[in-house]
Amino acid sequence: MYHLNIKWYTDSVPTARPRHQVTETPAVARAIDRAAVRWPGEPRSKLLLRLVGIGSETLEHQDELDMEAHRAAVTASSGAYPDAFPPDYLVELREDWPA
Repeated sequence: MYHLNIKWYTDSVPTARPRHQVTETPAVARAIDRAAVRWPGEPRSKLLLRLVGIGSETLEHQDELDMEAHRAAVTASSGAYPDAFPPDYLVELREDWPA
């Protein structure tokens, strides 16, 4: 019985890259099924790779949007509180720093 063999059977696969196993849970199956509608005829393994790529692109895009929102918030608040710190605030603050 092949499934009782405790060794991995991928020793002959020509790659040094890490491999990952993904169980097709209901959520994973739904995602792959949805991808199959967009890219019909692709094997489920290739659809999963496409989903990983799109997920990565989406995260990168969201990171860019978050950075833009952060910059906009900093710019919007820049100079908004001129009375919050006296002119020599940094000099006084640095007096407590070790030399």
